[in-house]
Amino acid sequence: MKLSDLRPASGATKNKKRKGRGIAAGQGKTAGRGTKGQGARAGGTKGPYFEGGQLPLVRRLPHVRGFTNIYRIPFTVVNLDTLEQAFEVNAQITPEMLLQRGLIDNTARVKVLGRGELTKALQVSAHAFSDTAKEKIAAAGGSASELAWTRPPRKVR
Repeated sequence: MKLSDLRPASGATKNKKRKGRGIAAGQGKTAGRGTKGQGARAGGTKGPYFEGGQLPLVRRLPHVRGFTNIYRIPFTVVNLDTLEQAFEVNAQITPEMLLQRGLIDNTARVKVLGRGELTKALQVSAHAFSDTAKEKIAAAGGSASELAWTRPPRKVR
């Protein structure tokens, strides 16, 4: 048996309907398109967007609002309640330690925010602190030291 000998089983395939080939073919004259109208014409079908002249759904919906700030500087944030649970009293906390404990996913720029209460004295080093975070760390007897970081260059449009 050769590849050229292969044929589908009998009855497995049907012949294509040959429309517009005369009355005897059963699909002659209008070729199944009905009489007159948009659907009877060549190229008469419209896309899914077209709703017969009615304002299409995609144009009735509001546009996407807002904008993306191209000068935004992303920070990885950590809250005080997370530090409270993860570290012991007088612990020296750095971005590398936070990464080791799985509290952040990168150490590029870390910001400490003031959510939650802090009862332990912690020595926290990060790239930025919120005002409330600094106050709460100092009130608990700890220290907050900011690490140096560089602002990424501005994109010129």
